[in-house]
Amino acid sequence: MATSLPPSEYQKRIATARDRLGETDADAAVWFDATSIQYLTGFHHVQTERPVVLAVTDDQCAITVPRLEVERVDPNPHVDTVVSYFDYPGSEPIETAVELLEGLGASSIAADSSGAPATMGYEGPSLSAFFSVEIQAWVDRMRWSKSDAEIDLLRESAQWANLGHQHLAEHAEPGAHPATVSQRASMDASRAMLDALGERYVACVRGDGPVSVGFISGRQTALPHGHTANRRLQDGDVLITGATAVVDGYRSELERTMFVGEPTDEQKHNFRLMLEAQSIALDALGPGVSIASVDRAVWEYFEEQGVTDLARHHVGHNIGLGAHEPPYIDRGWNGAEETMQPGHVYTIEPGLYTETAGYRHSDTVAITDSGTERLTYFPRELQDNVIR
Repeated sequence: MATSLPPSEYQKRIATARDRLGETDADAAVWFDATSIQYLTGFHHVQTERPVVLAVTDDQCAITVPRLEVERVDPNPHVDTVVSYFDYPGSEPIETAVELLEGLGASSIAADSSGAPATMGYEGPSLSAFFSVEIQAWVDRMRWSKSDAEIDLLRESAQWANLGHQHLAEHAEPGAHPATVSQRASMDASRAMLDALGERYVACVRGDGPVSVGFISGRQTALPHGHTANRRLQDGDVLITGATAVVDGYRSELERTMFVGEPTDEQKHNFRLMLEAQSIALDALGPGVSIASVDRAVWEYFEEQGVTDLARHHVGHNIGLGAHEPPYIDRGWNGAEETMQPGHVYTIEPGLYTETAGYRHSDTVAITDSGTERLTYFPRELQDNVIR
């Protein structure tokens, strides 16, 4: 199984960006977003108060970075020119980028934003103070569909996420602390992944890993984004788990609703409602299917069951380099009437949330030419998600 993208992927992406640039009157395309820069060049960095600016022209791929990133980006074969400033706020990052762009002969820019994001206190000037800037979202749209190489990485991620989840299920028991269970499961799966992949494992400064596993429990599960409470597991607890693995920056998503001890009749009922909703969504997926129709199918089921008041979010979202990416499986999203295409990879995670507990599975599913491929495969049925 592949564990890193081949150089040809980045070459194709930069070529596509140049094609988009050629369709405009701009002289250069610019990106401030760290994920977009990683997507185009493979250079990954943590977005801080020190802006990184990537510029692409018809014959150059150039970047400005703070001095502390020079050694990391210099060897990158997809970047032709590296220019650095010392630091921020002691230097002028945008002015450095302006000088680079002027040296490339650019007077008009197509950029992913008018300036660097105000991250960690950055307050510098915008690029639009120096150039005519047209806002573009080319990379966001390019990331909708994954290549075969990208799906290979997500498939590999799902394999290790599954192992991490197995370890979590083994370590979770009454009296155990969630932090300890999560740490043990993450460590055991990460060690196995590193031992198996060896030098093929690609370390990445962005994202956790290699394998990250955890859960929320008890009343925190009634909140879709509940926190890990400082309480030990007890018989009768509901858990909502999460497992992922980072493979060359790509991650899958695996979530399960689990029970510590035999669930009550009410818990079984809510679990089965959630499971049926996810099954409806999984069955509705496919190439050429309206994105909105999948969300509508689940909502109609919730209406039939009289539980719309227990729903808190849409059915799912695309996933890849980012944990959440468009397209969103959301009937109210402005792109929802577009259709699913081969290469789209979605999380499928309709949930129900009562006053005392939440119920949500999440699986990562790739749209194929002929249908779908479920990449995550931890068992979904009730009997397989009871910790006895």
